[in-house]
Amino acid sequence: MGIQQFRLPDVGEGLVEAEIVSWKVKPGDTVKLNDTIVEIETAKSLVELPVPFAGVITELLVPEGETVPVGTPIISVQTAGDEPLADDMVPSIPEPEESGSGRTAVLVGYGPKTTEAKRRQRKPAAPAGSAPAAGGAIPATPAPVAPAIQAPAPAAPVAPAELPAPAPVAGGNGVVHVLAKPPVRKLAKDLGVDLAAVAPTGPGGVITRADVEAYSAAPAGADVSGAAAPAAGVPAYEPAPIVSGREDTRVPVKGVQKVMAQAMVASAFTAPHVTEWITVDVSATMELVERLKSDRAFKDLRVSPLLIVAKAVTLAARRTPIVNAAWDEQAQEIVYKGAVNLGIAAATPRGLIVPNIKGADSLTLPDLCKALNDLVATAREGKTQPADQAGGSFTITNVGVFGVDAGTPIINPGEAAILAFGAVRKQPWVVDDEIVPRWITTLALSFDHRLIDGEKGSIFLADVASILEDPARALMF
Repeated sequence: MGIQQFRLPDVGEGLVEAEIVSWKVKPGDTVKLNDTIVEIETAKSLVELPVPFAGVITELLVPEGETVPVGTPIISVQTAGDEPLADDMVPSIPEPEESGSGRTAVLVGYGPKTTEAKRRQRKPAAPAGSAPAAGGAIPATPAPVAPAIQAPAPAAPVAPAELPAPAPVAGGNGVVHVLAKPPVRKLAKDLGVDLAAVAPTGPGGVITRADVEAYSAAPAGADVSGAAAPAAGVPAYEPAPIVSGREDTRVPVKGVQKVMAQAMVASAFTAPHVTEWITVDVSATMELVERLKSDRAFKDLRVSPLLIVAKAVTLAARRTPIVNAAWDEQAQEIVYKGAVNLGIAAATPRGLIVPNIKGADSLTLPDLCKALNDLVATAREGKTQPADQAGGSFTITNVGVFGVDAGTPIINPGEAAILAFGAVRKQPWVVDDEIVPRWITTLALSFDHRLIDGEKGSIFLADVASILEDPARALMF
């Protein structure tokens, strides 16, 4: 029998570090080869890691919520082997392979060895209830860190004729486990909420986002750990009074938020942005959307005006290909992309991401609709993979879903233009010298003036607008 240590791998995206979001196993559990053992959050996505050997879990070396460098041992497994793997026996990570669905299969193994100068020592977890030491030095060779043990939340009184909320379950290692999705865990961490003290209202005892927000906003000292659900029309809690002199709250910038900030700064101060606007009568587009909803080719698909905008962009990009290009500063070349990899900016609990639909210009309208549906669903679940965010050539940001008319969007790095699609509203409009109610929206195009001049940008924007005014034009292509 031997003890194998599984090190945090590079999952094929140039990973430097990752946060342990949630363990799927506990000490004493038996695992088979490739069983999922942990979910990590990288700078771009949530990834589930399988274990590369079989055996019995002996120790979780990194607690949930801690960020560690690639190559750090995160779990120990007792296997049937005689000796643990030596450093020179650590396998390398293969490049991601394209699966049949177009998504990238994440191949997992040990991460590449790093130099000591690049490695960061992990802070040992502080004992439960202790405060972190200010400016404390990090030991040069810290011992493996076991998850901090939390005490179960005290039982709360239950109203008559109501079942008690499911209590947190204590695992075999003494750690209290609660049921909550990764975005909810992250929200709780950002708000400083102990999930073990939150009463779950979701199905099967799952803690929801609303549960965390309600707990965080409740007045200090209020008992919300097991209170009965409020009657209809009665607020769940009284809002805390506004008190001056409260302490500031600092939230570390990491993961998707950090990557987005760096990318936007680089884009804003590298590419000279120009933004043009156009207001469009999209009544015909709205009528087409309603017809498509009842078309059998779109059965079980969510059809929205964004679908027609996406189709219009791919068609217009064929006629003005410079908007689907990129500026190569090092080579001093303009790179015309062979396909329209259409990015859709998506706001997720982890931050803003821009997954893209590969070859969107070659898809039929039903296929494009399905791709949009899948993209949105995956983004909401926080499961968008790095390969789905790489290689974009043009982006749409749908600010209209927030009731916003338009804006001046920042170009996604590596692209030449981005289109903001504003809210669609019924407004008075002049048709044949008469004022009539029509569905109106505003489009705003930001483009890189190094390669797209005002003429080309205007032609493309007007082309998209004309298709939305008369979407039957799309049937000609």
